[in-house]
Amino acid sequence: MAGLARWIIALVAAGGLAAALSTASGLLLVISSSVAHDVYYRIINPKATERQRLLVGRVVIGVAVIIAGILGIYPPGFVSQVVAFAFGLAAASFFPAIVLGIFSKRVGTYPAMFGMIAGIGFTATYILGSVYGGWSSWAFGIGPQGIGVVGMAINFSVTLGLTPFFPAPDKTIQELIQSIREPEGASGT
Repeated sequence: MAGLARWIIALVAAGGLAAALSTASGLLLVISSSVAHDVYYRIINPKATERQRLLVGRVVIGVAVIIAGILGIYPPGFVSQVVAFAFGLAAASFFPAIVLGIFSKRVGTYPAMFGMIAGIGFTATYILGSVYGGWSSWAFGIGPQGIGVVGMAINFSVTLGLTPFFPAPDKTIQELIQSIREPEGASGT
C-alpha cells in the first residue's frame, strides 16, 4: 500500500511539474517572438533576415531563463505577492497601451513604447528596491504590491505627452481601430 501511495504522489508531482513547464515554455515563446518580431524586426531592424530574428529570439529566451532562474532562487515573496507584482507590472506596461490603442486613433508606436518602458521601469525598480534593496514605501506610502497603479499613471502620462511629437499611425491601422470600436452590423451597410 505504501508503494502505491508513493506512485500516486509521484504522478501528481509529475503532473504539476508538467503544467509548470508547459506554462513556462509558452511564456518563453511569447516573450522571444514578441521581442524578435515586434521590437527588433518592426522597429530596430526592418531588413533583418529570418536567421537574425531567430538569433535575437534565442538570445531573449536565454536572458529570460536566467532572470526566471534568479527569481526562482531568490523569490520576491509568497505566491500571492508575486501574483500582485505580476499584475502591477502588467498594469504599468500593457494596460495603457491596450486602452489607448483601442480608444485613440492618434497614439503611435513610439509614444506607446516609451510609455510602456517608463511605466514598467518605474514599477520594476520600485518592486525590486522594496523587496531586495530595503527601500521603504516612499511613493505616497504605497507598498510594492500596489505600485503598479502609479506605474500605469506614468505610462499614460508619458504616452499622451509624447503623442503630439510623433506621427499618427497609418490609415490602415486607424481603420482597423475604427472597426474594433464598432459592433458588427452597426455601420448600417
